[in-house]
Amino acid sequence: MAAKAERTFKIIADNRKARYNYAIGETFEAGIMLTGSEVKSMRVGKASIGESYAAARDGELWLYNCNISEYRQAGQFNHAPKRARKLLLHKRQINKLIGAVEREGMTVVPLKLYFNEKGRAKIELALAKGKKLHDKRETDKKRSWERERGRLMRQKG
Repeated sequence: MAAKAERTFKIIADNRKARYNYAIGETFEAGIMLTGSEVKSMRVGKASIGESYAAARDGELWLYNCNISEYRQAGQFNHAPKRARKLLLHKRQINKLIGAVEREGMTVVPLKLYFNEKGRAKIELALAKGKKLHDKRETDKKRSWERERGRLMRQKG
């Protein structure tokens, strides 16, 4: 039986700070409701999810503070760069995320914004718990030790 081919997708924006500031738990893939000018702007790579977060409103999940720059050629049909965007998930997934946020004090953090193999805009969300200062220091120590160990191994071998 042939091995399954690796999924190919084009990453538009990556939230690298999220892995440093939060302990990442379960991840989810969600669709986003976008306008035409937003999609065109994302295809050019003009999007940022650094400060964005997801929250519940009226039983639905919304993405806030995600910056998708205006598309120049759209003219009067352009979009607001930081408008709230609806996330498309199954009802069971939405209930699970809302429950974790309300009961356990977790946060829904976007990790990646990308186009999947079919060309649809998707966002990878994670249930995360904020790290304390000592946890961040420990992460830094581990990262620097791994770097140093790699250097030592290259010099030796």
